[in-house]
Amino acid sequence: MTVGRTFLRSVLVVAALAGGLQAAFAQEWRTTSSLIGESKYGDNFQHYDYVNPDAPKGGTLNSVAPGTFDSFNPYIVQGTFAAGFVPFGGGLLYDTLMEQATDEGSVSHPLIADAYKHPDDYSSVTYRLDPRAKWHDGKPITTDDVIWSFQVLKANSPQYSRYFENVTDAVAISDREVEFHFDQKGNRELPKIIGDLVVLPKHWWEGTDAKGKKRDVTRPTQEPPLGSAAYKIASFKPGSEIVWQRVPDYWAAKLPVKIGRENFDTQRFTYILDENAAWQAFTKGGLEDIQAENSSRRWSTAYNFPAIKQGDVIKKEFKTETPEPMQGFVLNLRRPQFQDRRVREALTYVLDFESMNRTLFFGLNTRTSSYFQGTELASSGLPQGKELEILEQYRDKLPPELFTKEFKLPVYDSPQAERKYLKAAVDLFAQAGWVIKGGKMVNAETGHQFKLEILGRDPSDEVIANPYVDNLRKIGIDAALRIVDPSQYVNRTRGFDFDVVTGMFGQSDSPGNEQRDFWSSKAADAPGSRNLMGIKNPVVDALVDRVIFATDRDDLVAATHALDRVLLWSYYVVPQWHRPVVWLAYWNKFGIPDKQPAYVGADIDSWWIDKDKEKALAAKYKSGN
Repeated sequence: MTVGRTFLRSVLVVAALAGGLQAAFAQEWRTTSSLIGESKYGDNFQHYDYVNPDAPKGGTLNSVAPGTFDSFNPYIVQGTFAAGFVPFGGGLLYDTLMEQATDEGSVSHPLIADAYKHPDDYSSVTYRLDPRAKWHDGKPITTDDVIWSFQVLKANSPQYSRYFENVTDAVAISDREVEFHFDQKGNRELPKIIGDLVVLPKHWWEGTDAKGKKRDVTRPTQEPPLGSAAYKIASFKPGSEIVWQRVPDYWAAKLPVKIGRENFDTQRFTYILDENAAWQAFTKGGLEDIQAENSSRRWSTAYNFPAIKQGDVIKKEFKTETPEPMQGFVLNLRRPQFQDRRVREALTYVLDFESMNRTLFFGLNTRTSSYFQGTELASSGLPQGKELEILEQYRDKLPPELFTKEFKLPVYDSPQAERKYLKAAVDLFAQAGWVIKGGKMVNAETGHQFKLEILGRDPSDEVIANPYVDNLRKIGIDAALRIVDPSQYVNRTRGFDFDVVTGMFGQSDSPGNEQRDFWSSKAADAPGSRNLMGIKNPVVDALVDRVIFATDRDDLVAATHALDRVLLWSYYVVPQWHRPVVWLAYWNKFGIPDKQPAYVGADIDSWWIDKDKEKALAAKYKSGN
């Protein structure tokens, strides 16, 4: 809260006289929202401290997108949405009620809504709309738009439906105010995360297209929708290109979260099916201006092409302070071979991270050992204190070793380690009813060989998967990697049609409602959810609710420790690795603020086109130098 102690005392006195705290706090309009202390900007937020508020507008940002697209509606399961759209948030086209801060965790600043308020029991929240907010057609953004968007998204979007599971309804209480009601009290996160609601234009979606056909927000569309944000679709070639144009009279351009940002006049996305072709396009210039690099091998060995040597492409590392995501081989529990926890633990023992890091990743990766890596939320050691109290309630439903052993992943640190861990894996398989016969891992009852297929989306997946596949085969498992095209990959993962897939589960430093979409039993059966593993565990469900309804920060930390520990000991994924840096290579055509926000590493929206640099590059490469 942003009030001082003296003012707070007076509020409490008035509240007592009026009959309670709720009446007092319900009248307090707030602008910036935070789940962890106060924002560093306080009430006098002018613009982010890292941006250039006078950054020039203009120029084109060229980007490559993988695969293809067939829809401009990202909030439904059907279709493949185009670059610039996102399934959660507004992307380039739509604004949200509030905007999550780029340089602080669990902080949001005003956008469509200029303020919000809620009672102290967290039973509801009211958002007040900025009267300047408007659609690209000039019509105002209304409370009807907000209410309709909430209803449509909760009904059709897998992520929003679980994010707002405890939100029962939204009602207009004035021309500018919308009140959201909750079915439970004490969810400290809900008032803030309602600000993440993307607002869609009701009048456009309920209207008709150029042919007089009624639009349907529950279906894919290739008609460019009406938006409210800094960009709109200028042109597109179905499946191969989409071009976004900056809106010159964007209503929010002077808001603090927008000053010095969204500087490119045009953003062009060109679709390329083959990842290697996309890499070649970057090295030649013209189609990809910024390469976000994920490959340690390429970062270490491939940046030696002519443009790099001549200083026309810059290679730079940006440090991050965000929680590191859990990346790993996801084991699909919807497949019968992964039902036994001992089998999943055995599959974890088989991954030789140390050899891969040494021979493939140039020692640049660090093993991930928590779903909340790099934060105080990560479990460690043995459970104790409040975390132990929470876990004790479920002791008879949890592995006994969770209480007596520290969770540790295998470390292949010597020539003998492979034999040690592969034997441990074979022993675990034996306990689960699998034996090796004739060099094959077979079910002792049926004689069927244990099989698994890793689903990949491009040839680079071979680097990650093949060493693991080789080790699996050493213990008699029929393992293979299957590469499919990006569209098929998306459709199969959305429909959970895979044995094993590489998944990434990003977290914030204040987890809450989004945990349902990751781990809940309800999400396991919802196509498009992030519960790729298919977890249906009553203890996990209970711990997710315990996180969501934590009473304060200490309680949240303890509950998250408990959730993290149960997820780890359940062996739902074979953890891989992370890096606390962002690797970017970019053509030297940009102006970049001296400082970038460490929370996200780099904010590309704060960059701008340096016309002199761009002109020099164009002249040089046009002449063939």
